[in-house]
Amino acid sequence: MKNFRTLSLFLFSIFLVSSLVLAQDKGYVVGDTAMGFDLQTVDGSQVSLDGLENNKGAIVIFSCNTCPYVQAYEDRMIDLHQRYAPKGYPVIAINSNDEQVSPGDSFDAMQQRAQEKDFPFAYAYDKSQEVIKTYGATRTPQVYLLEKQDDQYLVRYIGAIDNNYQDAASVSEPYLANAVDALLEGKEVTRKTSKAIGCSIKWSR
Repeated sequence: MKNFRTLSLFLFSIFLVSSLVLAQDKGYVVGDTAMGFDLQTVDGSQVSLDGLENNKGAIVIFSCNTCPYVQAYEDRMIDLHQRYAPKGYPVIAINSNDEQVSPGDSFDAMQQRAQEKDFPFAYAYDKSQEVIKTYGATRTPQVYLLEKQDDQYLVRYIGAIDNNYQDAASVSEPYLANAVDALLEGKEVTRKTSKAIGCSIKWSR
């Protein structure tokens, strides 16, 4: 009986550790190869990593319409695209929120928001939530900086855009810009991750 109890505890321990590992093994980490995607954008076109031309990578930002953190960053997202798209790193914003849970994040609302803000970057709808589940984002906004090598896209940075969502003028650590600048200079990204601060994803029920 004692041996059976010991064996049961041992097996439970293995199960618990395995569960924890699996729980932590969701989504990409820096160095992973990112999956391609083909998503509809607010202007009626499709956006995909394979469809980008003359690029060196991409700045993928999981975004939405309704999150106040995203709204605080929208102008900075525009600036990042205008600054880095000509250098080969365009911004691709992806909304994965379920419109049934968050009606303000519907495709029609995306089109309206893009028009109001005059987004110069692709704003796409991940209706199936397949892309965000694969990437592993849990907040909006959350950034995945991808570097193109041959026909693959490697993850080089994951996290926040910078360290002050409330005031762009008070930013002391522009994480994303520093990471892109390092790649453009042929250097290794020194700050590879940061904590994404924002709203939770509105998952399908």
